[in-house]
Amino acid sequence: MTDSTTKVSAVGALHHLNDHRPTAETTGPRLVKDTPPAPDADTESRARRGRLRAALTHQRTRTGLRLAARHSSYVAGGAVVLARRGWDGRTTAVHQRMIKAAEAAGQPEVAAEWQDKADRFRQDRHARRMALITGVPALAKSAVVGAAVVEGALLGIGTVMAVSSGEIGDVIAPTMGMVDFIHTMCMIVGVLWDPAVTLAPWLTLLGLWALGRSRGAAPAWTMPAAKGGTQNVVPDEGAILDALRHLGIAPLNKAVKEGWQPRWVSGTGRLGNGWHTQLQLPLGVTVEMINGKKKVLAHNLLRKPVEVWPTEPHNQPGVLDLWVADQGSLSGKVPDWPLLAEGEADYFKGVPLGVSQRGEPVGGKLMAANYMVGGIMGSGKSSLVVGLLLGAMLDRLVEIEVYVMAYNVDYDVMKPRLRNLVKGDEDEQVEAALKALRGLRDEVTQRGKLLDEMGGEEVALTRAIAERDPRMRPKVVVFDECHELFMHKKYGEEAAELAVKVMKKARKVGITLIWVTVSPTADSIPKDVTRNTSHRVAFAVGDHVANDGLLGTGKHKAGITATTLNPAENIGTALTVGFTKNPFELVRAYYVRKDSKTDQITPVVNRALALRDGITPAAGTPADEPADHLTDL
Repeated sequence: MTDSTTKVSAVGALHHLNDHRPTAETTGPRLVKDTPPAPDADTESRARRGRLRAALTHQRTRTGLRLAARHSSYVAGGAVVLARRGWDGRTTAVHQRMIKAAEAAGQPEVAAEWQDKADRFRQDRHARRMALITGVPALAKSAVVGAAVVEGALLGIGTVMAVSSGEIGDVIAPTMGMVDFIHTMCMIVGVLWDPAVTLAPWLTLLGLWALGRSRGAAPAWTMPAAKGGTQNVVPDEGAILDALRHLGIAPLNKAVKEGWQPRWVSGTGRLGNGWHTQLQLPLGVTVEMINGKKKVLAHNLLRKPVEVWPTEPHNQPGVLDLWVADQGSLSGKVPDWPLLAEGEADYFKGVPLGVSQRGEPVGGKLMAANYMVGGIMGSGKSSLVVGLLLGAMLDRLVEIEVYVMAYNVDYDVMKPRLRNLVKGDEDEQVEAALKALRGLRDEVTQRGKLLDEMGGEEVALTRAIAERDPRMRPKVVVFDECHELFMHKKYGEEAAELAVKVMKKARKVGITLIWVTVSPTADSIPKDVTRNTSHRVAFAVGDHVANDGLLGTGKHKAGITATTLNPAENIGTALTVGFTKNPFELVRAYYVRKDSKTDQITPVVNRALALRDGITPAAGTPADEPADHLTDL
C-alpha cells in the first residue's frame, strides 16, 4: 500500500515537472517570431510631420485659409476706412492733403483756397464745441421746463375731464395714461434690448465687412484663383476699376487704400463698336500715368493695346476719357470704298477716306485743308493718299500734281488723270519739287488778288467761282518723301520757307497740299510746316518723337499715340488729328486695290477722265518757271 502510493506520487511529480519545462515553442525564437519590435521614434515623428504637411498643403486647406484671410481683411479694411472717415470728418486731414497736392502740382492759388477752408473748418468746430459746453445747463433747464409744461397740459386735460364727468379722479387720469405709456415703452425696450445687444456686434462686423469688400481691402494673395473665361469682357465700371487697381501706379494704389470713391463723369455706355466712359482720377494720378501703363490696362481689360484709348478731354482736366473697342472689332475687313463702282465727288464737300474706330465713316476734307501723312514703310500711307487723290479725281474741276522724291510706282496708274507727275530721288526731281513750290507761292498770291476783286478779303473760293474761272480751279499737290526735299543741303531751307508761305495763304484759294514722309522728325519736317497742317495722320511709328513730329507736341503724353500700332497687323490703320471735333480718330483707310490679280484703280481713273469731257483745262505752268498771270489775262 505504501509502495503503490509512493510510486503514484512520484509519477505525478514527474508529470508536473514536464508541464513546466521550457519547450522549443516557448523559447527565444518564439518571442522573436510573435512579438513585434518597438517602433522607431524618428520614423513615427517623420510620419506625423508628413501627414501634417500634406494636410496643410492640401487644396482645400489653402482655399479655406485664403477665404478666412480674405474676409478678415475685409473687416479690418472696413474698420480702417471707417476710422479714416471719422478722422477726416473731425480734423483738417483732408484739407492738408489737398494743400500738399496743390503745392506739389505748382498751384499756390488752389493751396491758398484750401487753407482758407481749413481755417473756416477750425472756427466752425470751435464754435460747435463751445455751444455744446454752454448748452448743457440750458438743455437741463429746457428739459425741466418741458416736463412741467407737459404735466400742466395733462392736468388741464384731466381737470376738464373731471368737470365733465363729475369724478375727481379724472384729474390725474391723463397723467396716469402717460405713465402707463412710458411703462409700456420701457417693457418693449427691455424685451428688445437683449436681442439688440446680442446682434449689434454681428451687425457691426457685417457692415465693416461690406465696406471693406466694396473698397477691395483684401490683399491679392487672398483672392480666389482665377478660372479661365470668368473675367468679364464688357468694360463696365467694375471691370474698369479692377483694371486700374492692378496697373501698379503707386499714387493710385494709395488712393484706393485710403478709401477713394470714384466719381463717374459719364457712366459706361455703348459708343459705336465699343464702350465709352469718363472717370475723375484721384489726386496725384494723371492721365499720362495711365497712358504709361496702356499695355497693362489693355491686358486687364482683355483687349489689345490698339483697342484701348485713354485720353484727357481738353476742357476737363483730371478726367480719364476711356474708349474700349469690342474685341477684334479693329481687325476685320474694311468696307469697300463708297465711290468704287459709281458716283462723283465734290472737292468743296470732301471725299470718303475710311472708317473710325467706332465704325463711323470718316471723310477727308480738301477745301481749306492740308495734310501731313507719315509712318513706317509698309504701314499703309499710300492707301490713304491714293484714296484722297481718287476722290479728288472724281471732281471734274480738280487739278492734281504729284512730286515723288523716290522711284515709287504707286501713282503711275493714275498718271492719265494727273496734270503733272515727277518721280525720282536725284537732285533734278528735288529741284522740280522746289520749282513747283515757287509756282504755288505766286499762284496763291494771284488767286488772292482775284478773290479780293470779286468781293473783299473774307471771300473764299466757291464751286461757282471755280466753274466760271479756269484760273481758280481747285488744285491738289502731293509731295511724297518730302523729307528728301526739306533735308536737301541746297534746296531744303528755301523749300521750308516756301512751304509755310503757301500753306498760310492756300486755305481760301482752293489749293491743298499733301506731305508724305517715312521720317517725321524735327530735322526732316520743319516745325512750322507741322504747325500749319490742319489734318495730321500717323500710321505705325517707331517712337514718341516721330509720333509728336506728325501729330503735334505732347500728343504722345496725352495718349494720342501711334506707337502702339503694329505695321504687320494694323496696315492701313492710322491715328489722325483734325478730321473731326474729337481729339483724335483712329482711322482705317479704305483700300482701293491694284496688284497683279486685281485692278480697282484704273476703272476709277477712266471714270474720272470721262468726267473731264468738255472741261476747259487750266493753263499749265512749267515746273521750272513761275506763273505769268499777266499773259493769262
